[in-house]
Amino acid sequence: MIHFDVPVLQVRIKELEEEMADPEFWNNLERAQKVNQDVKNLQDRVKKYACLSSRCEDIFAMMELAEEEDEESLIPEICQEIKELRTDVDEMQLATLLTGQYDQNNAILSLHAGAGGTEAQDWVSMLYRMYTRYCEKKGYQIKVLDYLDGDEAGIKSVTFMANGENAYGYLKAEKGVHRLVRISPFDASGRRHTSFASLDVMPEIDDAINIVIDPDDLRIDTYRSSGAGGQHVNKTDSAIRITHLPTNIVVQCQNERSQTQNKETAMKMLKSKLVELRERENMEKLSEIKGELKKIEWGSQIRSYVFHPYSMIKDHRTNAETSNTGHVMDGDLDMFIQSYLQKL
Repeated sequence: MIHFDVPVLQVRIKELEEEMADPEFWNNLERAQKVNQDVKNLQDRVKKYACLSSRCEDIFAMMELAEEEDEESLIPEICQEIKELRTDVDEMQLATLLTGQYDQNNAILSLHAGAGGTEAQDWVSMLYRMYTRYCEKKGYQIKVLDYLDGDEAGIKSVTFMANGENAYGYLKAEKGVHRLVRISPFDASGRRHTSFASLDVMPEIDDAINIVIDPDDLRIDTYRSSGAGGQHVNKTDSAIRITHLPTNIVVQCQNERSQTQNKETAMKMLKSKLVELRERENMEKLSEIKGELKKIEWGSQIRSYVFHPYSMIKDHRTNAETSNTGHVMDGDLDMFIQSYLQKL
């Protein structure tokens, strides 16, 4: 899809609005909600483009005025306007790289601690904070689906939803193993430790996507919830774990109010994982055709975070790196995400 070809977008908006005008449109509520959201997203893109164009014209007008009137006092304001416009244009340009079938979808993220006990579990909590900060900056809403506390500190695993436009398109760049090197606060000897955590990212798949799952291929277990969620989740066996036997994919959900809701959410997560698996297989086939040797498999180490003996975060896929570790851990991931999307 061409995100900012305005005439194409306007034609698509008109088509969807005609569909919405059908008297039977709201009979299929789920389809109606999706179309309504699609129209809003397309209209937002057209508005963003019009706004940037208008700001560009205003800057040219200010430059002409400054030249005609010999007003040097306008120069700082013009420079600031250009700087802000450049940032917003870069963001729009980045969005044009999101051409995947599910890039506009919400994202489901799962963080898991690797070997290393408390140190690795603390690393998961740091990454969870980093991604929630990133989502806050993007205006995404966060919903925790599954949460398991660490033994002494940190988080063993957490699965959460990032709700917002293009959430999967951006966050898919973060999928893989993240490596931390630092002086561990849990080591009384002050030794340097290396910890690993894995992040799985998949698109939320709605029921409009046809994914056939044979009930005989599923093993469904119930258990007592152990994470955050108040007294209700800790008193009932409402948590659900579903294993897809042919692929050995396991999903679980414990943070909804009932076993039925947890099962529905877990089934959505399973569908998302199966779609993501299909997409990854397609990417691997494409890589073979192109003759690429790089691995796209889940589990490939993608980034190293070094806090000692020096400060550096480096992405091993794109060689993008920065020494400003504080900003990155505070959710400033745009540099890494942009370099990844540009390399696809």
